[in-house]
Amino acid sequence: MERRKFLKNASLSTAAVLVGGKALASQTNTNHPPNHQNTNHTKPLVIATWNVNLEAEKAFQTLQAGKSAVDAVEEGCKLAEANIDNITVGKGGLPDRDGHVTLDSSIMDSHGNCGSVVYMQNVTHAVSVARMVMEKTPHVMLAGKGAEQFAYEMGFKKEDLLTEKAKKAWDEWKVKSQYEPIINIENHDTIGMLAMDANGDIAGACTTSGLAYKMNGRVGDSPIIGSGLFVDNEIGAAVATGLGEEVMKTVGSFLIVELMRQGKTPQEACEEAVRRIVTKPGSNYKNFQVGYIAMNKKGETGYYSIHKGFWMTKCTSEKANNSESEAFIK
Repeated sequence: MERRKFLKNASLSTAAVLVGGKALASQTNTNHPPNHQNTNHTKPLVIATWNVNLEAEKAFQTLQAGKSAVDAVEEGCKLAEANIDNITVGKGGLPDRDGHVTLDSSIMDSHGNCGSVVYMQNVTHAVSVARMVMEKTPHVMLAGKGAEQFAYEMGFKKEDLLTEKAKKAWDEWKVKSQYEPIINIENHDTIGMLAMDANGDIAGACTTSGLAYKMNGRVGDSPIIGSGLFVDNEIGAAVATGLGEEVMKTVGSFLIVELMRQGKTPQEACEEAVRRIVTKPGSNYKNFQVGYIAMNKKGETGYYSIHKGFWMTKCTSEKANNSESEAFIK
């Protein structure tokens, strides 16, 4: 009897909470939230960090072929990963201080599904492995040897990712073995890409070989959902580049999407996310770069960075265009 009485009282309390919650919601929803639905802006649409015309055009062509936004960002990022002259992504990326090329990548679709790999070696297309994690496993993230083994099981080939060019650079670095983040390395860094398909659905991807000569085992922001990449198909998406440690401290990409949810434009949201980094007490922001790009559901875009020299690539037709970002440090 005591147990029955307890359950009855608990049920009544729960009902009261629900009724009260509904009443509160009806009061607080009198101010209608911003309308984030796509209107008459151009779509399909692809934007990417840095000057990556070929990669953005590849993604746009994928959309034109009738494929999804997640197909588009994967194809665009794969092109960067396979470029051995690119020393910051995929095969040919600069190694850690022990000579290991380790890859981090993430991908997120319009349904909120996501996948990532961290500290993965010997497989070029980290973004594709991340997608397999998203689609073929119950997990979001696989790391190290586990991610590598999973890639082989999915049919990916084992490759030596340390090219002669990267090995030579590493050998030269070992003479002094000094570690400093390099601002705007090659006017390039992490590849972050966002795409909106003809239906207005948004997806994103982010892929990198991480900081050159990092400590063995270091993981940056790129594979961390909410830091290096975040997509909310009702609102928009954002992706980061630069010094990952600083992006992670403010969960930058998630922050931008939430700011857009509150009504800020993508440009305003990117600027605020950068301000959150540079205004932290003790921030040494003059010594590192962080840049963000974002799009909202309307197809509006934004981009901003700490230092000059950051660029965004935008593709709304067969030809991509590059624009240099405004910067906090003028």
